[in-house]
Amino acid sequence: MSTQNGALVSVKGLKKYYPVTGGVFRKQIGTVKAIDGIDLEVFRGETLGLVGESGCGKSTFGRVILRLENPTEGSVFFNGTNIFEIPKKELRQFRRRMQVIFQDPYSSLNPRQTVGRIIGEGLVIHNIGTKAERENRVREIMEIVGLRPEHINRYPHEFSGGQRQRICIARALILNPEFLICDEPVSALDVSIQAQVINLLLDLQEKYELTYLFISHDLSVVKHMCDRVAVMYLGKLVEVANKNELFSNPLHPYTQMLLEAVPRMEPSSSIKRRKLKGDLPSPLNPPSGCAFHPRCPDVLPFCREEIPELKEIRSGHFVRCILYTNEHKKSEGQVR
Repeated sequence: MSTQNGALVSVKGLKKYYPVTGGVFRKQIGTVKAIDGIDLEVFRGETLGLVGESGCGKSTFGRVILRLENPTEGSVFFNGTNIFEIPKKELRQFRRRMQVIFQDPYSSLNPRQTVGRIIGEGLVIHNIGTKAERENRVREIMEIVGLRPEHINRYPHEFSGGQRQRICIARALILNPEFLICDEPVSALDVSIQAQVINLLLDLQEKYELTYLFISHDLSVVKHMCDRVAVMYLGKLVEVANKNELFSNPLHPYTQMLLEAVPRMEPSSSIKRRKLKGDLPSPLNPPSGCAFHPRCPDVLPFCREEIPELKEIRSGHFVRCILYTNEHKKSEGQVR
């Protein structure tokens, strides 16, 4: 795995709220807090995993980082530059350094364009090279991601799901970016194909010194792919730690229950698991205090009233739980 050489992406107090309107006059009747105050760093050369249930705000977080959506509040620094302060006329040039791989490889590809045109579109937009040079570059990148260059004039429907995702990866790499957001890039693929795409992403990271934000709900994939893991719940980060630390010693009850839900090879095991009960609350009307308290097996009276802060409990291990505040911190050896 890669080493940490300082923060390439630094997120400060990021919020994204969506107004909800209703009635005849379409007045605002509420606010959906998709991202509710996130501080996070992605170190140069690492893979940071972002996990959580569907609807917790993971994909929205990725879109705001890329400035595909504007934030309600906060800032995102890319290599020291606040991307929300970049003028629009300079934004196109800046986007070459940050790219995205979407979840569904079919819906993210234009069915009316050939693979060569899809992959090379970025070169055309940025006016890079001649027509012949662009075609040569497209064939080269197709070969790098495991596609046959002679298929350059085929259309997306003529490829399998795994091949389509390779097309998406090639499109993201064509401009030589530094930072890639992988938004559930293997969730729509068969397990055997998932392994191939994951290994491809790891090989490309090593070859081109890429930095990844890997958004996923599959913890087994995250454990294999990532250096650090951030756990998200209802628009907030609840735990951030090194991969080995988080999987061996999860602190937040939500993280513990996510890990306990991962299928194991011993179905007959007598180990009792705590099940994650209930559904994710609506971000339109989140619970008071700690948002996880209605589903938490370790809930305390304080949890319904106080909103805990994300605190560093050990070096590099952050958790948002009232059990670890100075007033209510549990002893190190206590078992939940």
